[in-house]
Amino acid sequence: MKKLLFENSYNFLSPTVITHKFKGYKTGDKIGVDGSFDVNIWYSYENDSKTTVVNQKIEYNDLFNVKLKENADLSSDTDIIVRTLSQPTCLGVNILENNQISFDIEKELGVEIVGETKVKIAIEEDEEPWEDIVDDDIDKELDEINENYI
Repeated sequence: MKKLLFENSYNFLSPTVITHKFKGYKTGDKIGVDGSFDVNIWYSYENDSKTTVVNQKIEYNDLFNVKLKENADLSSDTDIIVRTLSQPTCLGVNILENNQISFDIEKELGVEIVGETKVKIAIEEDEEPWEDIVDDDIDKELDEINENYI
């Protein structure tokens, strides 16, 4: 929340979220994401005759529970990949009674865990016999190709 500079009528023109940075890491059996972004709120005041921008850097730390397959663990050789599925956006801006700005931010992150896994493959020993198909017509057509054409 940010304190407004002037105490008369306001009109919010454009709340913008920029410079989103984040990094994922392992913490026990959870995945953590540390990140930050800047919120810029452009507004007009004094009967829309003047404008100004207030900005604030927001830092966050999110922890995710990750459902792992049986016998899987977050060992040291796994990689954590975090992607932004939806960039942070400002959903709404309000003025509180104490003359401060309140805003709602929405973001969507995707977390992937990449590591080694073992796969068991069944091999069948019984192989069905097959017949070779010989097509003499194709061999004749290939012999008739003019190599000087190209």
